[in-house]
Amino acid sequence: METRHLPIASRIIPLALPKGTEKLCELCQNRAYLQCAQCRVTFYCDATHQFADWVGIHEKICPLLVPIRTETLESFSKEGRIEKDIKKVQRELIAIARSIAEGKLTEGKHEEALPAGQTCLHFCMDVFGPCSIQLVPAYLLLAEGYMGEEGSRRLFTAELLSQAELSVSKNPDCGHDLHHRLHRSLGRLQSIMGDLEGALFNYANDIYHAAEVYGLDSTVCSNGYFLLANIFAKQGKTQIVRSMYNEVAQTWNSHLTKLIEPFLENPTASLEPTFDKAKQVEVDKILHTILDFERHQSRKEHALMALASLCLSMLWFMGGDRVKARDFGRSALQSSQMSPNQELSTAVQKLLDLVETRPQTSEAKRSK
Repeated sequence: METRHLPIASRIIPLALPKGTEKLCELCQNRAYLQCAQCRVTFYCDATHQFADWVGIHEKICPLLVPIRTETLESFSKEGRIEKDIKKVQRELIAIARSIAEGKLTEGKHEEALPAGQTCLHFCMDVFGPCSIQLVPAYLLLAEGYMGEEGSRRLFTAELLSQAELSVSKNPDCGHDLHHRLHRSLGRLQSIMGDLEGALFNYANDIYHAAEVYGLDSTVCSNGYFLLANIFAKQGKTQIVRSMYNEVAQTWNSHLTKLIEPFLENPTASLEPTFDKAKQVEVDKILHTILDFERHQSRKEHALMALASLCLSMLWFMGGDRVKARDFGRSALQSSQMSPNQELSTAVQKLLDLVETRPQTSEAKRSK
């Protein structure tokens, strides 16, 4: 189990501040009464916001904030060089914050993603300016975070996406990748709000732009098809859903098979981590959704169930969890035997034979 070090706070002493100044909370921008006792350059209105920021990102970037938020006599005498160094650290902080926010969103930890999203946006504004197209990825991260919130806080999502749309509309030459990410976020919001036709429109545009960047057979496009299929599922269009889910499963089967092939040729080859935890959670969720959909149908598509189970088996094999890989492999074999696709049964049996030859990794044992 992961051990988390709790943040230590100290109260701000007003008399120690320069006259006429006050510190603002890192998260809400209200008046601050506490400061991080480690870096002493980050401030909070209360312990709740300090803890949220610590869990969300501050624990990872605390020391990096000191040189860019501390003014010294030396910094004034070497202003040009210091400013260049600060920009370098700020860009590093943008990359860290973006990575953390994306990971937490993928794991479904929307509230924990917000501090990292805010940090990313804050430093993007410092580095690129308040009107730059470079702010759009940060707007999208924050919008995704607020989508997981309830009530009035979700209204921030629409505001952030409006800002992102405005920036993109003013920059017609911005790339397909940015358009793909914007349409995906818009589709998610409209799906939550019940505007299914709007969601279909944006997911279709998402897939178009993603295909221009990554290719139509990429896992990025596949995830767009998955989101599109989920909307059709809400509309009760089972045959369309099955067709799209089959495309998703086929894409992941192709991708995972390429990763498995070296082990089929050499079963004792060293197994290196292929997916980070967040990506593994995302793919696992997609494939389980496909399986659950089929299990609830009166007439089951056994080939699709076998394919999704096979992908889950390969996913967990690559994650070093032999038990899960074996269990999903057995489910895949059972479903494939009720399908006329003999090639699928052969592929599943090869994977099961491979799983039996390898030991459970120590990391997988610890995760149980």
